[in-house]
Amino acid sequence: MPRNTSTSMSGPSPMSRRLLLTSAGAASLTAALAACGGGNGSSGSSSASAKPVSQADIDKAMTTPTELTFWTWVPNIAKEVALFEKKYPAVKVKVVNAGQGTPQYTKLRTALKAGTGAPDVVQIEYQYIPTFTITDSLLDLRPYGASDLKDKFVDWTWSQVSGSNGEVFAIPQDTGPMGMLYRQDIFDKHGIAVPKTWDEFGSAARKLHKADPDVYLTNMAANQPAAWHGLMWQAGAKPYATSGKSDIAINVDGAVSKKLAAYWGGLAKEGVIGVEPDFSDSWYAGLNKGKYATWLTAAWGPVFLAGSAKSTAGKWRAAPLPQWDAATPSAGNWGGSTSAVIKATKNPIAAAMFAQFLNSDPASAKLFATEQFFFPATKALLADASYVGQKPAFYGGQQVNQVFADIGATVNPDFQWPPFLDQVVTDWTETVGKSLADKGDAVAALATWQSRITTYAKNQGFTVKG
Repeated sequence: MPRNTSTSMSGPSPMSRRLLLTSAGAASLTAALAACGGGNGSSGSSSASAKPVSQADIDKAMTTPTELTFWTWVPNIAKEVALFEKKYPAVKVKVVNAGQGTPQYTKLRTALKAGTGAPDVVQIEYQYIPTFTITDSLLDLRPYGASDLKDKFVDWTWSQVSGSNGEVFAIPQDTGPMGMLYRQDIFDKHGIAVPKTWDEFGSAARKLHKADPDVYLTNMAANQPAAWHGLMWQAGAKPYATSGKSDIAINVDGAVSKKLAAYWGGLAKEGVIGVEPDFSDSWYAGLNKGKYATWLTAAWGPVFLAGSAKSTAGKWRAAPLPQWDAATPSAGNWGGSTSAVIKATKNPIAAAMFAQFLNSDPASAKLFATEQFFFPATKALLADASYVGQKPAFYGGQQVNQVFADIGATVNPDFQWPPFLDQVVTDWTETVGKSLADKGDAVAALATWQSRITTYAKNQGFTVKG
């Protein structure tokens, strides 16, 4: 049995709209592996059972009095739900906030294991989909028309919700393509141009900190595996790849990851970047006082920062992340979630139709963007001039949404997540994260991280491939 991991990622509240990687108690996967398939969120039975449900059956289900239970941490989601209930008045949706991240996933695992108490529809972050498909807990939505929605969503999001056999396990809700928010005033004061490459970024970090020892170009939070995974994603790393029933390739210490670790570990050792925990009191204070000239964040970051660093209004701008290869722009993703249907639901048609409507209906999708300030997953909203053309004063009138919409188009669709993410992020914090905090050898820490994950996977019954 795996050791119990209780480390929890710190971060903003649900009201602040932040979907961070979390870690919770790691449940044994051995029994699950014996009973179901692996893949990038695939199960052995889903592909064979993906027979279309007839329109007559859908019409009957949607006109039959039904109550669905929906677990979500989205605040003030009543308006979106009301749109669905207006279209399908026979179906009522009971909204339950079962917690954000770790608390919800823990409750969901408990309910699934008990065989009672699970919701019909549940909000799940992209990175956690394999954690629940490996236990064959999510319904393949293809029979209910989900495949027809593919072209409505940003390409890379669809690969995140799809299984290796073509299954559709969830519907994208929002995204977090990574970019860079920077202090234009600090850049101007020190003659720093917006870095286009990571080499330029490193040079700027040294120049800035030498000129003003109280200021760092950025902070690489030692407690933030989510950002690290986003940067691995951008760099082109393939740290995890599942195939077949229980095979997984683990490569968190490959050449690309070593390049990343040498770069950030080197800057940390030099003392020219910060390494304090993010979403902490001192980190908030640093943003407000000009301690950090950039924040490497995601598309949800601009709204969050505007509410958390009000004293710096008008001084920030947005840009893509610096690139490893300027000729081939690339981005990673940090955050975002989906709506999935629990396989054991007694109302699969109504639940599937709700998950699809909630995120693909134009009015509902726009409410997420304008009421909750989620960054859209639908192509239509990302091409909507009224959305991408907004010019927030906090960013000097820059069209920040357009910047991140453009960034989102460069996210690689091939990144995969492991089916035991809780363990992966805990081990990262205790190895790579610790090396950053201690200004130690981050490359060596990668090897330890690799070893720990590999041992865990083997103990859970996976066949680990190098």
